[in-house]
Amino acid sequence: MSTFTIFLALIVIVAFLLIVVIMVQNPKGGGLSSSFGGGGTQQLGGVKKTTDFLDKSTWTLATLLLVLILLSNMAINRGGEAADSKALDADTTTAQPLPNPTQSTDDTATPADETAE
Repeated sequence: MSTFTIFLALIVIVAFLLIVVIMVQNPKGGGLSSSFGGGGTQQLGGVKKTTDFLDKSTWTLATLLLVLILLSNMAINRGGEAADSKALDADTTTAQPLPNPTQSTDDTATPADETAE
């Protein structure tokens, strides 16, 4: 199994966990924190601590996902040597002749016609 495949599996797992953590949150103050009961003092961890945990885990998973994506870019097998652009090779370029500036490209007016009048 290649290193890129391992990174890909980790990215999928972290993305799934990030989706789960985001779906558990409720922007109106509900979500997982409201499922521990009403306003009682015997809440498991408290509403504030649950919200802080979900917020920190969201940022941690998002940062981990970004780092894994950047590291997986380094693990991609690029097939040996670097592929250089062939447009930059001096050997393959051909010189095209420049047009002669003394020749006129207009067929209607030539210097010989102007002197005949």
